[in-house]
Amino acid sequence: MRSTLDTIASIGLAIGGIFGPAGTFVTSDALRETLWAIDGVALVVASALLTMKYQRIGNDCVAAGFLTFLAGESLLLSGNAAGLQASMPSYVGGISLWAAALIMISVPNTFALWMRLTGLIAAVLFLVSVCMVLWGAPLLPTSSPLPAAGYPFLVLTFAGWIWTLLRPER
Repeated sequence: MRSTLDTIASIGLAIGGIFGPAGTFVTSDALRETLWAIDGVALVVASALLTMKYQRIGNDCVAAGFLTFLAGESLLLSGNAAGLQASMPSYVGGISLWAAALIMISVPNTFALWMRLTGLIAAVLFLVSVCMVLWGAPLLPTSSPLPAAGYPFLVLTFAGWIWTLLRPER
């Protein structure tokens, strides 16, 4: 039986998977910041619920991964209102934690292989983006190909987690 908290976590992941990328493509600063604020809060709530779920069932590595994702998303959320350029320190810290979280969640065989692979691909793309920024590349959260190439893999991973939470019990 699916719990209400699984449904709420799924809704949070879906909101994050829609509003986060949408904010990347808009040109209005105010609209981008609004979309990313909604995305950030939804993902923090979803990550908190998923931390508790996986800790309760004894999957400590995955639970710690979701807790790490929550920390990363909180950093991103904290820098959001500063604007693209001023938010870069919190952005780099946030996607660093996203990458660590995705690795922690994807290494154990808790989720299906395809979503573990999409999570690992996103993690690698975010880590490359972090290294590029630290080595002086003038990247922004909206820059393409990196870090933007990581977002579709992150959203696919979210879709897998949602599917895992909402699929009927066998």
